[in-house]
Order: sequence, then structure tokens, then C-alpha cells
Amino acid sequence: MKTLQPFFLFVFVSLVKSAPPLPQESLKFYEYDTDTALGSPIEQDYEMKIKDIKKDGWNVSPNSTLRLQRDDSERNVQPTKDTNLPTCLLCVCLSGSVYCEEIDIEAVPPLPKETAYLYARFNKIKRIAVSDFADITTLRRIDFSGNQIEEIEDGAFSKLLLLEELSLAENRLVKLPVLPPKLTTFNANQNRIKSRGIKANAFKRLTNLAYLYLGHNALESVPLNLPESLRILHLQYNNITTINDDTFCKSNNTRYIRTSMDEIRMEGNPIHLAKHVNAFSCLRTLPVGSYY
Repeated sequence: MKTLQPFFLFVFVSLVKSAPPLPQESLKFYEYDTDTALGSPIEQDYEMKIKDIKKDGWNVSPNSTLRLQRDDSERNVQPTKDTNLPTCLLCVCLSGSVYCEEIDIEAVPPLPKETAYLYARFNKIKRIAVSDFADITTLRRIDFSGNQIEEIEDGAFSKLLLLEELSLAENRLVKLPVLPPKLTTFNANQNRIKSRGIKANAFKRLTNLAYLYLGHNALESVPLNLPESLRILHLQYNNITTINDDTFCKSNNTRYIRTSMDEIRMEGNPIHLAKHVNAFSCLRTLPVGSYY
């Protein structure tokens, strides 16, 4: 046995010398409190990801955790209002009411059936067509105040037999459309309406009309054939220069009293009301305006 030990020792040493050297890896130095190694494959992979991401229009946050964000040019773009969305996504629909206020729509949106109240104030609507309300016969109130309406097609409101309140204030109308028969309130303040833009019988058949607002227009005379139901009439700041004895009263009936009329405003017109006393003989209160 003793003679074999030198032989095994000789074989072992020979094998060790002939073995190829193991590859030496360079030491990797890490900065304190960071997750990336300087000059390591981790850093190279990290930078490759950054380049790939930037190609797709993204930025990488410099924080230790890789967070993706849109680049500045995309983040600064304000969200646009998509007017092609369904009405109840673009507007607010709630219990028969549709609120489409201040969303810059340029036309009346398609309304859900059974809509009773439509508020479309302060938009950019320029025109109202017959087709806008052809299938919505349940409307009771419409408010188009603060738009840019210049034209209303004949018959646009003809099927709205339940409509009670209609506001077209602060638009660009020069004439009035045919109004639905059950209106109680009509507001067309601050338009460009002249007397020739109102038909002689425009209000005659509106036997429920109680509130009529036509202030701040370009009327040269008081509208004719005002219904007996009228309680408040606003005509301030027009160009009214004349008024006759049959405008409010009945010249052939000195006992006639207009009992419903509570208020008439005519200030801001170039007319001296004191020169037309007989025109107010049937009223319980004199109109507000200039008497001198």
C-alpha cells in the first residue's frame, strides 16, 4: 500500500496542471442605495429598454422603479370633447331630463325617447331643424339660451304639443318660428328680432301664454293680438316708437279690463308713453317706461 501512494499523488497533480483555467469575472461595484450595477449587463439591459420605449413615444422616469409615462407633448394635449359620442355619454341624462350645457355642440343631439326636459344652454348651435324633434313628442321644456341660433325651420316645434316652456334667449334670431299651442313661457330676449319677423297672429292662439320676454331686440312696435292669458310682457330696450289703442285694450269697448296683465316693461324705447294714455286704459297698472 505504501508503494501506491506516490503513484496516486503523481496522477492527481498531473490532472490539476492540465485543467484549463476558470474564466475570471470582473468585480461589479454598486452605488449605495441603488438597484443598478455600473457597467453590468443589468445596466445595459435597462438602457436598451429605455431606447425601445422611447421609440414608441414613452418616457422613463429616473426613479429606481421603472415607471412609464406619456411624453410631454402628449401629456400637455387637452382632452377634446367628442361630439360623436352617444347623447347620454356626451350629456347628462337623468329621469327624463337631458343636460347638454357648455359642451360646444353645434347641433341638437339625438334625444332619448320620453325626454321631457332639454337644457342645451351655452353651446354653438346655429340651426334647429324639423328633424331634431320629429320623434320626441314628450318635451315640456326646452332651453337653448346662449347659442348662435340664426334659423329655425318652419314646423320645428309643430309636433311638441306638450311643450310649455321655450327659451331662445341670447341667440341671433331675426324672426320667430311658429310656436306650439300650449306654451306658458316664451323667452326670446337678446336677439335681433324686428317687428316684421313676428307674424300678426304669432301669439293669438297661445291661450296659455303667461310670460312673454322680448326685451333687447329691434322691435319697432308692440306685437299684435296678445292673448288674454298674458301676465308679464317684457319689451324693454327695443326701437318701439308707436303704440295704438287696440294694442292692449279694445277701443270699441270702454268697459273692457285686461285682468291678467300684471307687468309691462317698455323702458329703453324711444317712445313717450304719456302721449298714448288711451292705450293703457284697460290695464290695472301702467307700463314701466318713459312718460316725459
